[in-house]
Amino acid sequence: EKPATRGGPYLTKVELQLSCKGIPDRDSLCKPDPCLVLAMQSCGQWMEVDRTEVIPSCGNPNFSKVFTLDFYFEERQRLRFELLDIYSGGLNGMKHEAFLGFVECNLGQIISQRKLSKALLKPGGTVGKSIITIAAEELTGNDDHIELSFSARKLDDKDFFTKSDPFLEIYRLNEDATMQLVYRTETVKNNLNPVWKRFKVSLNSLCAGDHERKLQCTIWDWDSNGKHDYIGEFETTFKEMRGAIEGRQVVQWLCINSKYKAKKKNYKNSGIVILNRCKVIKMHSFLDYIMGGCQIQFTVAIDFTASNGDPRNSCSLHYIHPFQPNEYLKALVAIGEICQDYDSDKMFPAFGFGAQVPPDYKISHDFAVNFNEENPECVGIQGVVEAYQACLPKLQLYGPTNIAPIIQKVACSASQEVHTKEAMQYFILLILTDGVITDMADTREAIVQASHLPMSIIIVGIGNADFSDMQMLDGGEGILCSTRGEPVLRDIVQFVPFRNFKNASPAALAKSVLAEVPNQVVEYYNNKGIKPKMPNLPLCSPSSE
Repeated sequence: EKPATRGGPYLTKVELQLSCKGIPDRDSLCKPDPCLVLAMQSCGQWMEVDRTEVIPSCGNPNFSKVFTLDFYFEERQRLRFELLDIYSGGLNGMKHEAFLGFVECNLGQIISQRKLSKALLKPGGTVGKSIITIAAEELTGNDDHIELSFSARKLDDKDFFTKSDPFLEIYRLNEDATMQLVYRTETVKNNLNPVWKRFKVSLNSLCAGDHERKLQCTIWDWDSNGKHDYIGEFETTFKEMRGAIEGRQVVQWLCINSKYKAKKKNYKNSGIVILNRCKVIKMHSFLDYIMGGCQIQFTVAIDFTASNGDPRNSCSLHYIHPFQPNEYLKALVAIGEICQDYDSDKMFPAFGFGAQVPPDYKISHDFAVNFNEENPECVGIQGVVEAYQACLPKLQLYGPTNIAPIIQKVACSASQEVHTKEAMQYFILLILTDGVITDMADTREAIVQASHLPMSIIIVGIGNADFSDMQMLDGGEGILCSTRGEPVLRDIVQFVPFRNFKNASPAALAKSVLAEVPNQVVEYYNNKGIKPKMPNLPLCSPSSE
């Protein structure tokens, strides 16, 4: 049998839970507001993958945010955990990030030990007193999520002049008898009868799939100095919580403060906590949808602006060399050949933008590369290649570099899938461009609208232009928003410069840009509550080639 490979059925996911101890105070009056950043090493560079929440005024944080990573036994996966103190300062309240130290290790080390504790190295390389603990747990195949909603009545008042500011923490009991934080609600200010926001948590995170595993729920009165006042706690299990599914029964607990119970004869409780909602959300996998008949509709859009250079000149990015494909062709074939396996009719629309198009030579930003506006589809990826090569001598390369029209064109097709009850078609738009986008505001708007549709966008930068603006579209500088301030519903854009893969195989480029697509497909359909079209088929065994 072949060994397990990326994207195959043997992919193992692990969750990393993080905590720290002994973080020094910022000064005599201020405790730190810590956050941990996870970076992974790629081609010798550290790339930020994710970061935890910031916990105010806390020297011994236990972070509720978990990092989920793919674990590949055959790779040395270098991880770096950076501890930051993120606080507001100055008259303008600007956020500051103070770097407190880091730990580097292999993912394999954490997994082999299951829990790794290391002292943080301070700036300059000296060993600090702060300790980071990383606990790893393999994610099982159960990806179902649980939606929960809690409220409370008549909680104890811990404040003199105002009412308590309660928040709820849920911990699960691990097999080694330690308690692991699963979720921390928001704080409801000045309220002894709080209603906390509805939240989702994976069944695996909540109880590791064990419905009878003990859960400890603790309620605190939030304090700005980080010394939160203990109100009380209760124990439960997911089995008990399930009683609230579909409102079958009232599920509630007495919130008990053990110190009060031991000291006060007439003590009854410190409040009542009610589970208002418990709903199991079935999470389907990428393979569930693909094996259920969902088709990947692949579309390519090619930049024909004048900055590419005259295609007849060997220096042009569009030059057709008799033996060596140009970068446009390399990227198109590498990505297209993978996508075509998930499209049964092998018909692919191909568009161009930024050129003057015959017969009237008007500028167009969404013309059919085969010049058939009624049917822009080409037969197979090779058909796209041939249409591209045939159209080059007939075009007048021009400009500007506008990509919003082509995003809107594919989004129009994808919008016809919105009302379907089954996963039928998911659209991937590959944009190959050599330059800086000139319609950035319209492009951002188009991407925000497309994020509501079954659609992903891959942008490959061809040539040596400055592609820094593209990082914003990719969410590299935070959440992408339209000019009106509307954020993307989901991250659907992946950008890479082709030059990053010049010395690698085309497969490395395809692997890089397509890696996010399965998650984007699953996120879209699961969020919509759309099930796979047909019953799941059993996975085939790996071939023994």
